[in-house]
Amino acid sequence: MLEMVIENLLNPAVLFFVLGMVAVALGSNFTFPKALGETLSLYLLIAIGLKGGIELSQYSITEVSKPILGAIFLGSLIPVITLFYLRKVIKLDIKNAIALAATYGSVSIVTYGAAAAFLENRTINYEAFMNAMVVLMEIPAILIALVLLEFLKDRKTEAVSVRKVGIIAPAISFKLNKEQLRECLLGKSVLLLTGSLMIGMIIGLEGKLLIKPLFIDLYPSMLTLFLLNMGLIAGQRLAVVRKHGLKLLSFAVVMPILYGVIGVFVGMACGLSVGGATLMGVLAASASYIAAPAAMSASVPDANPSIYLGLALGITFPFNLTLGIPIFYSLAQWLY
Repeated sequence: MLEMVIENLLNPAVLFFVLGMVAVALGSNFTFPKALGETLSLYLLIAIGLKGGIELSQYSITEVSKPILGAIFLGSLIPVITLFYLRKVIKLDIKNAIALAATYGSVSIVTYGAAAAFLENRTINYEAFMNAMVVLMEIPAILIALVLLEFLKDRKTEAVSVRKVGIIAPAISFKLNKEQLRECLLGKSVLLLTGSLMIGMIIGLEGKLLIKPLFIDLYPSMLTLFLLNMGLIAGQRLAVVRKHGLKLLSFAVVMPILYGVIGVFVGMACGLSVGGATLMGVLAASASYIAAPAAMSASVPDANPSIYLGLALGITFPFNLTLGIPIFYSLAQWLY
């Protein structure tokens, strides 16, 4: 286990991430070009979507039905557990709890990419259609978090009405407005991932040769550059999240470990290989810092971005990148 952790820490992509964090800690004036960071983000979304679609085109729906159901199950379960824990244990307010539920129920595409690179470096095979699971876990968490928000708001209104009027309130009803659904379904991450996945399925293996030089061969190098930028951002966020207390900081490590363990077991139940179950665990343990925060900023503007974005990027992302991936792989290996 320790050997794997050390090997993962010595991966060039992880080392560049650490370099970015160290640069911030030392007060360096180094900055990453914003336009380049945005370009690399778009590149990773398209690359993972294309690869997932191409591989998915080689399978029948019956072969991938169990992993698909497993991914949707995790994407639906995790935000509910997160909300319950934050409200009942940490006593966090509704809006920040909802934002965190969406963030941690959704996934980090870069953490997934780093986990796939970790497996490939160790020549561990995994189901190539796992790229498609990234898309399937991205959407449910955001939708469920927004539904829970509307549900809880209605219940709160109902409780106030009962106290004031002293009568039985009508049945609860809730709905999502068009802007919320639009942000969830047509946001940059979901749109690019879903669109690239569909394109990959259409072009199949025949089209793989055309995209291979840019979206497959250059992927490790692009990921390394992107993680340098993420290191800079995480270093800045780390300073912000310290003021939110030990309970929230511990949540950003403890709960992802729990989710990762659940994810590995779900992957095993779905019949995935050791590598596939590892990736399912990593997806469950990761937290979104692109799609979910974008949706939350539009739908729950009163939630504090320094909490949901800071914890996801400043604590959970570095933990998964350095320790989480080897932990979930070791668990999957032990179980199998």
